[in-house]
Amino acid sequence: MKRIIYAALACLTFASCEDFLDKQPIEQIGTDEYFKDEASLEKYTNGFLNSYTPSSGDVTRGDGNCDIIEVKQTSSYLYQPVWNSSLQGGWSNSTWNFVYYINTFLERMHEAQGVSEAAFAHYEGTARFWRAWNYFELVKTFGGVPWYDHVVRSDSEEDLYKPRDSREYVMERVLEDLNYACEHCYTSEAWVDNQKINRYIALAIKSRICLFEGTYRKYHRVDPSTGKAWDPEYNKDNKWLREAADACEELMEAGVYSLVNSPADVATQYRSLFTSPSVLKQEVMWAREYNDEKNVRHDVTWYFTSGSMGQGWSLDADFVYTYLNRDGSRFTDRADYKSTTYAEQFENRDYRLQQTVISPEYRKLVGGTSKLFAPDLSVSYTGYQVIKFNIDDDSYEASGICWNCLPILRYAEVLLNYAEAKAELGEFDDAVWDKTIKPLRERAGVDGTRPTKIDEYLQNAYYSTDDGNPKITDCDILEIRRERAIELLLEGRRYDDLMRWHLGEKLNKQWYGIYVPALDTPYDLNGDGTNDVCFTKGEAGNEPGVSYIQVGGSSLYSLENDTSGRLLYSVGRNFEEKRYLRPVPQTALNINPDLGQNHYWK
Repeated sequence: MKRIIYAALACLTFASCEDFLDKQPIEQIGTDEYFKDEASLEKYTNGFLNSYTPSSGDVTRGDGNCDIIEVKQTSSYLYQPVWNSSLQGGWSNSTWNFVYYINTFLERMHEAQGVSEAAFAHYEGTARFWRAWNYFELVKTFGGVPWYDHVVRSDSEEDLYKPRDSREYVMERVLEDLNYACEHCYTSEAWVDNQKINRYIALAIKSRICLFEGTYRKYHRVDPSTGKAWDPEYNKDNKWLREAADACEELMEAGVYSLVNSPADVATQYRSLFTSPSVLKQEVMWAREYNDEKNVRHDVTWYFTSGSMGQGWSLDADFVYTYLNRDGSRFTDRADYKSTTYAEQFENRDYRLQQTVISPEYRKLVGGTSKLFAPDLSVSYTGYQVIKFNIDDDSYEASGICWNCLPILRYAEVLLNYAEAKAELGEFDDAVWDKTIKPLRERAGVDGTRPTKIDEYLQNAYYSTDDGNPKITDCDILEIRRERAIELLLEGRRYDDLMRWHLGEKLNKQWYGIYVPALDTPYDLNGDGTNDVCFTKGEAGNEPGVSYIQVGGSSLYSLENDTSGRLLYSVGRNFEEKRYLRPVPQTALNINPDLGQNHYWK
């Protein structure tokens, strides 16, 4: 009787059992007569590409929930002091429909006629790539989940009410899927140049996923799903890190990709990867492409420059300090680094800094005329205003549309994944440095010499916690993490990095902005001879062109030393140990109690 009740509830939760289990494929074409030839296989798998490729928001806004980007609002999961399974979603029809779509394809694809074995293998690899992709997202969120490698039928009580499989079991299946894709997906120009899933993308994503799992198991002393120590026999040979390194090596040895790097363009080439109207395929392996003529556009420039959006995307000052000087020395070795002026912080620094936020040299078309443009404190909460993806023309801000390509995956990440995997395996040396971190730094105008002395600022500010794990004392790992944070900033990788390194508590940090020498004194931020901003506790002044920012009282802002110092800003996050995994939603548990709840949420 209880099972009947649960079944009824399941129908309500998933809109209907039939709706969830008996959907038509992504292209809305009936499957009975659909799988006819290779063209039908390609069309069906293009549906996966359309449905599961990260959106413009996914690509550009993922770091809004991390420790180095300040925003006005953050995920409710991070700031609500009380969270429970009743508030948790992510287990609905829309979450799980990939199981139907992908497994239907895998079960029916061989009905197609006139298809070579190589083509069958490629399309199977594509489908299995997306199954791995979706399952990995679920594992990151909930830990172990039910694994289905077949179409679930409405009369299969065993499938509908099965318990969760272990994290190990699911991730082994994910790895199997990725390995198949890495072996069988095409490498021809038709797939590589057209941003379709190919062997190289599969290898890169495999390296990302395996690096995540390998470091997650290293830095989390217990499985947060069970609260128990990891099985010491599993992964005793660092299998996941080895798989990550091997995937990177295979991709690097293929010689298909390289960093965009011209010494003459050192001040602009990094940002060009994100503002170019076409995909810079030398480095960008996978991107969302846009086209004005075809009315395929996005709103990213407007989003990052709009005061009405109210998010105030800004770099945290503590993070800005981690950018090296161009001679390879550390900015934080200056005794006065916290009290340097805005303009001083850009002098002889890593060129990526001025390509990521507004610098004193930043120019933008305003009404069609190129003008020096200072940070807008009505848009940026710290003064370090983000420009990485922006088109430098206020007409794009006004229209709310632009069409620059947005990279999803770059070869730079492959180099970083390889460097980290080798360092975690204890196999990092000069040769690895020279192939990975050195070229990334030199592309940004920074001396590429391998450091030998630990950066204590970096160690203490970002990579040490009170969680019982020892401080990172490996100089190479610290430098790799510095490079990863800077190179991949705003590309959606930082939150996952914090989760796998067991550094979630860093999400609770106090945020800092630009240094303010005194109240009620207008400042020229960009050195163009015109004052830009004035901070006050009193009435706003009336100097033309000056933004007056209230501090103290009910304002969002305060100053570190009350009347001077760095801007202070916080959204009051409440990250705690149990939030490394989300609770299994109560709606799902009501349907199937055998799913069980994650340890820290019981």
